Amino acid sequence: MTISITENAARHVSDQLESRGHGMGIRVGVTTTGCSGMAYVLEFVDELQTDDLVFEDQGIKIIVDPKSLVYIDGTEMDFVKQGINEGFEFKNPNATGECGCGESFNV
Repeated sequence: MTISITENAARHVSDQLESRGHGMGIRVGVTTTGCSGMAYVLEFVDELQTDDLVFEDQGIKIIVDPKSLVYIDGTEMDFVKQGINEGFEFKNPNATGECGCGESFNV
């Protein structure tokens, strides 16, 4: 079981953590929402929860709760810029479909 992060995403997260001045990593999770049923949730982590799982890739700690890991195991997180738009993209081998806007997925 693992979550990975590209060099671009690691650089972006590192820059954001540095700007904040604190934080140990980024939490990646899922919530029920959107057209397709599930959406990714990202937040910076200052303190671990009891059941958190911690993965480290490219020098970045990626924190995941066990319930979310079932849906995102094996996912690679990337940060992309396309024109004036920028944001995280997820390559999730468990996703069987995405909504048209790309904000939600199903498994």
